[in-house]
Amino acid sequence: MTYCVGLLVKEGLVMLADTRTNAGIDNISTYRKLRVFGEEGKRIVAIAAAGSLSVTQAAINKLREGVRIPGRDGLFFVETAPSMFRVAEVVGHALKQARQEIDETVDNESVATGASFLVGGSIGGSAPALFLIYGEGNFIECGIETPFLQIGELKYGKPILDRMLLYRTPLEEAVKVGLLSMNSTIKSNLSVGLPVDLLILKPGHSAATSFRIEEGDPYYQELGLRWQLALQETLDALPDPPFLPKTKG
Repeated sequence: MTYCVGLLVKEGLVMLADTRTNAGIDNISTYRKLRVFGEEGKRIVAIAAAGSLSVTQAAINKLREGVRIPGRDGLFFVETAPSMFRVAEVVGHALKQARQEIDETVDNESVATGASFLVGGSIGGSAPALFLIYGEGNFIECGIETPFLQIGELKYGKPILDRMLLYRTPLEEAVKVGLLSMNSTIKSNLSVGLPVDLLILKPGHSAATSFRIEEGDPYYQELGLRWQLALQETLDALPDPPFLPKTKG
C-alpha cells in the first residue's frame, strides 16, 4: 500500500508520495514513487504511483522509451506532449498497456495488478494541472471545487483535506495541509511510511522545488506534535454533550 496526494491551489501545485513498499510484514522496503520528467524552465511533469509495483515500473519504462497510441503513427513522450492534457493521455495509454501485458503473464487471479498515477505539472510556464490516471487508462482532472486528488491509502488523510483545503488556500498553507494529511495516514496505517517525497511547483516557472523528508526530520516531527496537541486542546475546549447522564454527588 502507499499514499500519494496532489493539491492544486491558485498559487501552485503540491505533490507528496511516501516510499514504503511491502510484500508481507517481513518484506518491507523503500522505493521512490514520485518521479519527475522534463527540463526545468520548459516543462515539469511529476508522476506519483500507487498499486502494483511491477505494473507501475513497466508503465514508467514505457514512458521513457515512448508510448504507442492506437490509430496514431510514431512514439509519444511526456517530454514532447503539447499540453498537460496530452501528457495525461500518453500516461494513460502507458499504464493501460503495461497492465494488460502483465495481466497476460499472470496465471494466478489472486495476484493484484491494479495501479494508478497522479500526474501533475506545467508546460511553458502555464498554470499547473493535476490528473488522476486509472489503471484502465482513463483519467480525470482536478478542479477548483475539490482542489486535490489522492491515490492509494487515501481514507486517513482525506478528512483534513476536506475541511481545510480550498482553491484559494495560500501555497504555504497547502504544503502544511498536505504534510498533515500524510502524517495522519502514516499514524494510522503501517503500510505507509517515511521517507516522503515532496514537490512544489509555482505558476509561471515550469521549475519545481523537490525535497525528501527523512525519518527524524525536525520540521515534520514538530508539525505532527503540534497538530496532535492542537487537537487535544480543541477537544478539551469543546462543551460536554448535553445528553450525557447526570452525575450524582
